[in-house]
Amino acid sequence: MARRERVMRMSVEQPLWRALAGYRVLTLVYAVGIFATTHDEFARPWVAVAYFAVLTVWTLATLPRVAGADSCTRGFLAADLTVALTGILLTPVADAHERVQAGGPTLPSIWTAGAVLAFAIKGGWRWAALASTLVAVANLIERGSPARDTVHNVILVWVASIAIGYVVEVARASERTLARALEIEAATRERERLARDIHDGVLQVLAMVQRRGAVIGGEAAELGRMAGEQEVALRNLVSGGMVPVSRVSYDASQGAVVRAVEEDDDAAGDDPVDLRALLAPYAGAGVSLAEPGAPVPLAPGAAREVAAAVGAALDNVRKHAGEHARAWILVEDEPGEIVVTVRDDGPGIPEGRLAQAEGEGRLGVAQSIRGRLRDLGGSAELISVPGQGTEVELKVPKDTADAARATHARGKATSDD
Repeated sequence: MARRERVMRMSVEQPLWRALAGYRVLTLVYAVGIFATTHDEFARPWVAVAYFAVLTVWTLATLPRVAGADSCTRGFLAADLTVALTGILLTPVADAHERVQAGGPTLPSIWTAGAVLAFAIKGGWRWAALASTLVAVANLIERGSPARDTVHNVILVWVASIAIGYVVEVARASERTLARALEIEAATRERERLARDIHDGVLQVLAMVQRRGAVIGGEAAELGRMAGEQEVALRNLVSGGMVPVSRVSYDASQGAVVRAVEEDDDAAGDDPVDLRALLAPYAGAGVSLAEPGAPVPLAPGAAREVAAAVGAALDNVRKHAGEHARAWILVEDEPGEIVVTVRDDGPGIPEGRLAQAEGEGRLGVAQSIRGRLRDLGGSAELISVPGQGTEVELKVPKDTADAARATHARGKATSDD
């Protein structure tokens, strides 16, 4: 049986539109009631009767137009406000001059506020300010002078409509944020589901091809290496798409796979970056990456320098440990620092070899690794036992300043050791 999903749309505006529709009807009844009780005091009551007939038909016929933001168009808002302003300006024609000067109500009375509130709900506080200003001008023209009660009513409508418009804008922003959060949650769940399916099928097949190819050797070994590369790329993709766009090629002069990672210069800024995203491209058939499940934030320059130091350590593995050596990268997010460990299963470095290389001017480890971490306020420790491989431990404080920017002026350090 197929599962059918029901999509429910929640809107913070809908209750406001329903309230506005009820307000328009109630204020229409109120305005007509006031006229009915005082019609004998009007100088030209037939003008008021004609206006109220139009206002009644207009209010009832346009109830569907105030049912939501989609149906409440700009044209309708303009026509609705015109009906309200016309009633205000017709008041001196229909009513007695003494009643107008005494502060008597206008023909539409408080129905006018409904037209202004429609502007507020539809377009926010700016639209409300425009509509309430036009109503204020019409009231001043109708009264002939800025009397206290008129000014009081005008300011009340103006402030109330602008406040409601502002609240509507805030509510809309909150609704968009909530919708975006729900989309991200749904996408995360779908990605987790796909990751489970892929892990149970495709990734296991690729891992098996990699292992079998290494055992068989020959062309099958190359096929296994490529399967391993695809396995790593696919794992990174389903884990959150944190791997930057990269190009993989084979450099015959170095006898190694070269990854060219494309970075968006416009996206670079002062915001912390996830160190995992910079280390992920180094993972491959011969390099395993173990990392925390949560992001590892670090200042942009510091993260790039740590990644470059890891790259220099892996270069040393390829050059000195042999083509078939394996390497492991371990990322640890400690409370006060970030620790990245690069370990290989090569023959190790003979005692005194690093000092000899540095004395001969080959400063690969001294500059490409230790120098980078020193500039960041961190440290790099190299441990090597002949016959048992080499381990490079990089430590960088979490609160380090982005000191890596000062190192950009220096030339690219060589990686001879």
